[in-house]
Amino acid sequence: MEDGKSPIAEFLDSLSSKQAQKVAWVLQLVEELDAVPSTYLKKLVNTDNIWEVRVQVGSNIFRLLGFFDGDSLVVLNHGFQKKTQKTPPRDIKIAESRRHDYLARKKHE
Repeated sequence: MEDGKSPIAEFLDSLSSKQAQKVAWVLQLVEELDAVPSTYLKKLVNTDNIWEVRVQVGSNIFRLLGFFDGDSLVVLNHGFQKKTQKTPPRDIKIAESRRHDYLARKKHE
């Protein structure tokens, strides 16, 4: 982020050790597998190329939103605990806004 903060690091710091371990395991799957099951990674429809990393720990459901930069780099820019069936539009807007900021900064580097 432009202000030096990392929303994903802050989100991970808010999790219990067990929750953070499961998130790390799912992120490793996303990194290592060529075809990640939609149980763990899926593109959100009607968004500006936002993808959702899906993590469940017991009855807790967590989502990390982000996008692809090129073919292989996934930029995660928003995390939250999901309490409703659908991904809240507010959280999608946050991820889309951070995506636009990232791409604008990258363009001017």
